[in-house]
Amino acid sequence: MIGFDDPATVARYADNPPRVVPGFHDLQRMTRLLLAETAPVDGQILVVGAGGGLELRAFAEAQPLWRFVGVDPSAAMLKLARLTLGSLGERAELHQGYIATAPEGPFDAASCLLTLHFVPEAARVATLAEIRRRLRPGAAFVVAHHSLPEGHLRDSWLDRFAAFGAEKGAAFDAARGGARALGRQLPILPPETELVHLLEAGFRDPQLFYAAFTFRGWVAHA
Repeated sequence: MIGFDDPATVARYADNPPRVVPGFHDLQRMTRLLLAETAPVDGQILVVGAGGGLELRAFAEAQPLWRFVGVDPSAAMLKLARLTLGSLGERAELHQGYIATAPEGPFDAASCLLTLHFVPEAARVATLAEIRRRLRPGAAFVVAHHSLPEGHLRDSWLDRFAAFGAEKGAAFDAARGGARALGRQLPILPPETELVHLLEAGFRDPQLFYAAFTFRGWVAHA
């Protein structure tokens, strides 16, 4: 499993997502636009998995009056988020821990990018329900992460994910099984299950807005 308290992992984090996530910056932009559909210009936004600060910075630069509450279990990644934000950090309140440690809100919108695939399946619905509980009625929630169908094509999609990253300079350790090993380590769920979990957590009308090799993204509403 990826260790986000490992200094080497933290040091290269800012460079890695744009290499391995197709359309990474456009994903952030689309997320911000979807959040803005329900959040006012001075909205309060909950960011789950805020470590590193990449989406926090992108949101803060585009929406100068938004304020943020970010939560992440890794102290090292939250330290990196503060460095990434720089002076924009005045508008962000960061908490170490999981969603249950986040303030109650209510928030005008929430995001969870490239994070939920680390959460064990048994804890997914409870995690999503805790996010839902902190949102105003009708508030947008955007979530995106690895999501793959079950079956014999799963490894093929992981190979494509690895090939995309390799063209941009990212390397998966072949001695440790490469991207396929990552797929076995992470609790990556099929898209159909993701939709069921969103509905079970109380979200309405989940809609797919992003699909790129092994990644999927949905917008839903509280």
